[in-house]
Amino acid sequence: MKTLLRSILEEVGNTPLLRVEIEGVELFLKLEMFNPGGSIKDRVALAIIEDAERRGLLTPDKIVIEATSGNTGIGLALVCAAKGYRCAIVMPENMSEERKKILKAYGAELILTPAEEGIPGAVKKARELVENNPELYFPAKQFENPVNPEVHYRTTAKEILEQMGVVPDVFVAGIGTGGTFTGVSRRFKEVNPDCLCVAVEPDTSAVISGKPAGPHKIQGIGAGFIPAVLDTSLIDRVETVSYEEAKRYAKLLASEFGILSGISSGANVAVSVKVAKETGRVKRVVTVLPDTGERYLSTDLFD
Repeated sequence: MKTLLRSILEEVGNTPLLRVEIEGVELFLKLEMFNPGGSIKDRVALAIIEDAERRGLLTPDKIVIEATSGNTGIGLALVCAAKGYRCAIVMPENMSEERKKILKAYGAELILTPAEEGIPGAVKKARELVENNPELYFPAKQFENPVNPEVHYRTTAKEILEQMGVVPDVFVAGIGTGGTFTGVSRRFKEVNPDCLCVAVEPDTSAVISGKPAGPHKIQGIGAGFIPAVLDTSLIDRVETVSYEEAKRYAKLLASEFGILSGISSGANVAVSVKVAKETGRVKRVVTVLPDTGERYLSTDLFD
């Protein structure tokens, strides 16, 4: 156990894995809200910044900029605060108030885009700002930066394998950028080619399933396009989930297990329970709980 840290960034990663039984099936839950910024995106943020430093792409005079639904922005704002960089976050205006306040608390500049434009609108705005002043900004580009899935291959997947002691039979993950799914699935399949990797997306914006993008309330997944970092060849199965299903399981995690997690966690668990019931108790099903529920208290998630 570490008793003295030199930086809060030393606490990124090495999150707990929890075994639970829900509705008669066993699940393994990777608790990513234990990262210092409260989400799995701390891993990505730190990896992108350190990679940019090593390659000389990020200098003290530049502003780190990113389009995000919130968690990557919070991760980047935290890392930038700890390292002394300026940070600008572009996000849709309908993201939760907690996300906006946390970003401001870390000292980030917050740039809001119209809700109806979704994540694509935020990505477009961030791109325009960089193109108009390329010397001022360093774009993190989480949707296309290969560092994103690489950090999950190198850390998240490795931790799960070490914590379980065996290779999972099933891995379930919601698709936001696709970084978690791609990195973890790739490592699991290297060890166990038969590992069933299940992608999760909102039922009203199921673009991976070939349906049109649309509005939805499951913050953190369902960007409305297929991200460049998502390796679709790793997808064995796609499951859609409704907001109400995701909400029910997020509330269940809090009230029955004491795990206050976000809406995408509920989505992952909803699909994990479904798949586990189909595959039977002999299968080891693992998923991630991407963030804390504290940043959803202004929404109707726990009503």
